[in-house]
Amino acid sequence: MNSLDWAVLIGYFGIMVAIGIWSHKRVDNVSDFFTAGGKMPWWLSGISHHMSGYSAVMFTGYAGIAYTYGVTSFITWSFPIALGIAIGSKLFAPRINRLRGRLHVASPLEYLKNRYNLKTQQALAWSGMLLKIVDVAAKWAAISTLLSVFTGISINQGILITGVITAIYCTIGGLWADALTELGQFIIQLLAGVAMFVAVVAKLGDHGGFFGVWDEPELAGHGKPLVGPYGTVFLLAFLFIKLFEYNGGMLNQAQRYMATATPREAARSARLSAVLWLVWPVVLFFPMWMSPLLVDAQKPDGSDSYALMTEQLLPHGLLGLVIVGFFSHTMAMCSSDANAIAAVFTRDVAPVLSSKAKRWNERSGLIAARLTTVIFLGLSMAVATQVNSPTFKDIITVVIKWVAGLMGPIAIPMMLGLLRTFRKSGPTAALTSWAMGLLAFWLVNYPINWAVEGGVPLEYQVSIPLAVSLVLYILVGYVKPEDTPERDAIIEKINTDGDSGSAGGAVVPPRTGDADDVVTPQGRLP
Repeated sequence: MNSLDWAVLIGYFGIMVAIGIWSHKRVDNVSDFFTAGGKMPWWLSGISHHMSGYSAVMFTGYAGIAYTYGVTSFITWSFPIALGIAIGSKLFAPRINRLRGRLHVASPLEYLKNRYNLKTQQALAWSGMLLKIVDVAAKWAAISTLLSVFTGISINQGILITGVITAIYCTIGGLWADALTELGQFIIQLLAGVAMFVAVVAKLGDHGGFFGVWDEPELAGHGKPLVGPYGTVFLLAFLFIKLFEYNGGMLNQAQRYMATATPREAARSARLSAVLWLVWPVVLFFPMWMSPLLVDAQKPDGSDSYALMTEQLLPHGLLGLVIVGFFSHTMAMCSSDANAIAAVFTRDVAPVLSSKAKRWNERSGLIAARLTTVIFLGLSMAVATQVNSPTFKDIITVVIKWVAGLMGPIAIPMMLGLLRTFRKSGPTAALTSWAMGLLAFWLVNYPINWAVEGGVPLEYQVSIPLAVSLVLYILVGYVKPEDTPERDAIIEKINTDGDSGSAGGAVVPPRTGDADDVVTPQGRLP
């Protein structure tokens, strides 16, 4: 990097902070901070939903997969996400929007106290927060790995720089700051991605051109959709995982649905995100598929291939723009995750830990939300320093094995609890599904993995916990139905529109009453 690249990078950081300061004026209460008051346009929500699913892991971990295996990086990652979100636009997006509009909640998990019970809500909230710390830590490690390639600073210094900048704008501006910076980041990534695509295509003339290049020996097998550990079982497992994860199971995407004015706009937001996931990653991945022709990766997993290719092909200025693109994806995801976890802690966990939290006014709740955001980012940055250690291994292992494997047991009770079909599945089904899914993850990834020669294949490491949770959630609900009039009332409010629908920005009521109060169509019952 030279002075021009640094100017682009520093200018980007300045713009992000400025957006956070401007967004601060639009945040008056926790509803504004966590769900934009239900006033976000569907197109901005869709772009934000799309951008909050990326991070620098794409340019490190998935770049390594593309370098090694080729197009399977798209087939087994962004394609399942696009399909999952398209399904979720009908199945989940409108219902999640009604959580805010009809139940007046600010956290995606807030409704679980009444859909199941307090214990279920707390189990999912605590495990979801802990998983998110590990997930975001992998993102910090990924962007810092790239930054170290370009600038020579240490990974820990990179973690500190990116974490502090993100903390400033997302803490003061809330979800509005997240969405607006993600819009800017989308534009930046569009320019950077196209620049890299054009630079690589220009180099292909020496290798048979755009179509003939696939015959090069360095790309042998790169055109096959399913290769190596990424086979049919892995694809199907990832489709189910991404169906739950990218429609709200990992919390931050749920907030984008909640932030729109109506269920219909939430569905349109999801459809836009699905289209972007289907088209845009092809532009980003194509240079990665070609990377074996252009660079020799120094790391065994090929995770540095994209960074090396960028340095080699792009002039200064454009190089700085691509580096900004790396930051844009990571900061978009990490800031959205921080906001989601702050919502869960402030609305779901804090009132259980302290009776004072139930009586927070708008100002106190907003201060708590911002403080929680800072603490979450600090913890994730601390964990990020341990990525590539014997505990967490490499970045892509954290993202695929830990996050994908553990997400299912947490997301299934939350997401399926929205649907009428599973109304008989109550607290017993939810807690059993959650606990046995986590146990299955531990067994498959550790004792069984150690006992099997060569280890358990990755596709089973990520799919078995999800399958166990899904089967038990349905089976226990059938064997021990726990539907009640109060729980049925909650489900009906989520599944139907009415006069009290979700148009406009719902005001989140203050925490009052007992922790086990139940919301019904007739009001709040003790």
